[in-house]
Amino acid sequence: MPSRYVQIPSRDGEEFSVYFTAPPGKVSPGIVVIQEIFGINPVMRAVAEQYAALGFAVAVPDLFWRQEPGIEITDQSDEEWTRAFELFKGFDEAKGFEDIAMTLRWLRHQDECTGATATLGFCLGGKLSYLAACGLDIEAAVGYYGVGIETALDQARMIRGPLLLHVATEDEYCPPAAQKQIHEALDGHPKVTIATYAGCNHAFARPGGDHYNREAAILADERTLAHLNAHLRPKPRIFPKPENSA
Repeated sequence: MPSRYVQIPSRDGEEFSVYFTAPPGKVSPGIVVIQEIFGINPVMRAVAEQYAALGFAVAVPDLFWRQEPGIEITDQSDEEWTRAFELFKGFDEAKGFEDIAMTLRWLRHQDECTGATATLGFCLGGKLSYLAACGLDIEAAVGYYGVGIETALDQARMIRGPLLLHVATEDEYCPPAAQKQIHEALDGHPKVTIATYAGCNHAFARPGGDHYNREAAILADERTLAHLNAHLRPKPRIFPKPENSA
């Protein structure tokens, strides 16, 4: 099946865009990839295609659609960084969480998806993936260098499925004090694994970024794939009985 953009309903009744890709001719576990602050740009589409090639049905929702639908920028200029931070500051986290929930619901009902789903987020999406692990019915979650997780640690008691967090020790957006809070709250949690990357900065897994670290990125991706493969087992679909059945 070729990759494509589709429109799906929000909880408010309006529609927003989702980038969707899946292995051709297969029914696969599903992943909702949650964007950084640059929209569904080539980096996020490459992540989607990477996991589709690995055997997953992947949906990437446009989380900035309420501010500017279809935003697609990079980290390669000061102007784009300025716009990215404007979008980040204007982002309604609660509404974004709703959009992720609606994307998961939509993905589970696609013919290409087994019904088993996970979230995989980066930066802004790393925190949202953590929140999804706390509040949504998913089989697993992964967060790369999530920003602001330390502000939502009171929700850790609600984590339902296995959660893997990738933390860069030199992350300028998750400084040592925040990392300490995260470790103190989650290191002993039976459903949480925290993988740390010494000497790495924020976005160490973003190809082409200033802080890209190929060795660490490969290791993080290997850990992510192992986590997803271990927990995204087939989930039986429930179909309504015919009216005249016993």
